[in-house]
Amino acid sequence: MQFKTLARPSQIHLQNPSLRRFSPPPFFFNQCLKAHSHTSLSLQSLRISSVMNRGSRFAIGCIGSSEVVGDGVEFVAGNEENVGSVSLLEEDEVEVEVVGVGKQEFGVNQSIWEQMKEIMMFTGPATGLWICGPLMSLIDTAVIGQGSSVELAALGPGTVVCDYMSYVFMFLSIATSNMVATSLARQDKNEVQHQISTLLFVGFTCGVLMLLFTKFLGAWALTVFTGPKNAHIVPAANVYVQIRGLAWPAVLVGWVAQSASLGMKDSWGPLKALAVASAINGIGDIVLCSFLGYGIAGAAWATMVSQVIAGYMMIEALNKKGYNAFAFSVPSLDEFVQILGLAAPVFVTMMSKVAFYSFLIYFATSMGTHTLAAHQVMSQLYSMCTVWGEPLSQTAQSFMPELIYGVNRNLAKARMLLKSLLIMGALVGLTLGTIAIAIPWLFPNIFTHDGEVIHEMHKVLIPYFLALVVTPSTHSLEGTLLAGRELRFISLSMSGCFSLGGLLLLFVYSRGYGLSGCWFGLVAFQWARFFLALQRLFSPNGILYSEDLNQSDLGKLKAV
Repeated sequence: MQFKTLARPSQIHLQNPSLRRFSPPPFFFNQCLKAHSHTSLSLQSLRISSVMNRGSRFAIGCIGSSEVVGDGVEFVAGNEENVGSVSLLEEDEVEVEVVGVGKQEFGVNQSIWEQMKEIMMFTGPATGLWICGPLMSLIDTAVIGQGSSVELAALGPGTVVCDYMSYVFMFLSIATSNMVATSLARQDKNEVQHQISTLLFVGFTCGVLMLLFTKFLGAWALTVFTGPKNAHIVPAANVYVQIRGLAWPAVLVGWVAQSASLGMKDSWGPLKALAVASAINGIGDIVLCSFLGYGIAGAAWATMVSQVIAGYMMIEALNKKGYNAFAFSVPSLDEFVQILGLAAPVFVTMMSKVAFYSFLIYFATSMGTHTLAAHQVMSQLYSMCTVWGEPLSQTAQSFMPELIYGVNRNLAKARMLLKSLLIMGALVGLTLGTIAIAIPWLFPNIFTHDGEVIHEMHKVLIPYFLALVVTPSTHSLEGTLLAGRELRFISLSMSGCFSLGGLLLLFVYSRGYGLSGCWFGLVAFQWARFFLALQRLFSPNGILYSEDLNQSDLGKLKAV
């Protein structure tokens, strides 16, 4: 903290008549500052302004001090912002204001219940963003299941190519939100525009490449994935993939635009776009499949059109904020390396998840049409339920960095926030698990009338519940690790879980444990992620307990 030297006061004036007077010793002011530096409250900012004038004014916050006015110095007690003042009259006016921590941070002096209420208010709009995507696939599953078990089974490999492969490009979302938020923190709108234009170009290029992949290699990929025993479902799955593949550029461009809006703290614009898209998808499925009889092709057209409309609405939301979302910029080599370097650990993590869930579908595919159809229903329900834990991860990524690395670093408050997230995760998991079991148990006809498919669905209810109940808490832990920039640990632990989980799936499949055995493999995968993240965070050397973070480490960190 630097202060300019003040000349001897030529005049003393009283600003607040209610203040009592006494004559402090000359070193009183220095002692006040010294005492202030030892208080538990830390200074949040130091604002210094200097203007040439006839008077001189010196304002400083002496947090927790008494209201005093002495000879040559006037102290005004700290208000709600913990700001005091000292007035002196000189030829040069110098104003120095030290602002203490007066505004309540997230989690400060709050009970667990108050924290959970605040978390629910924060995660409300974000929940809708995560629900809309799985909801579209679930609508396809419900509508197609009313007509044909073969087409219902074909949705399994079809959604792997269309939905699961899209998670490979999740690095675009992570990079966009991170880079846009960083540029906005510097109040550089031109840089924000450049970042958006660059990432839109990358997203569009990846979308075109995926469109070409599905056009020329889609049938081959489906044939390899399904195996010779299920060759009869490849034509139906290929129809679905070819139509959905037309939307790849719009999907990835929409992801970039959505992440840019979230980086600008706007969740309502993307939520409105996805809500409209979900409504269009639902209406299109009912009209094209139920009334016009187009089957799986009708469901694909409805989903594809809804995704294109959602991407356009995301772009329009950015344009309304004053940015040109139709301006694409080719990134330089350094910018491209920066994007990949920022998101590489997230890429490895998402690849591990996608590969494990793809293994589940692969083994289910080789068990026959009815088993694959049952797995398709249960996996879509599972995906629909797991997204309810993602807002807890987003909450951790939004609020933890300030408590872990901020100016007012407080690891005790960070641990309290994590406790609140874990409690909410457990409650959400139990609630979702109960509801998710009741739907296929009591109302299986929503998805299919085939008795054999329903029987296979009921076989996996127990592992289905065990895998689902821990997922929201796992998201809370992994979101905290992301906030603490533990990206290397997350990528290594996830790839390790995938490797061991894949071996476990191969073992239970070779021993003939059927679909329920594969789902118990998913239980092991989810609980392993939970315990690894829990052990890392609550380790004595973990980010929530380590007090030896130096300033060079702080300087290297960026907001998540």
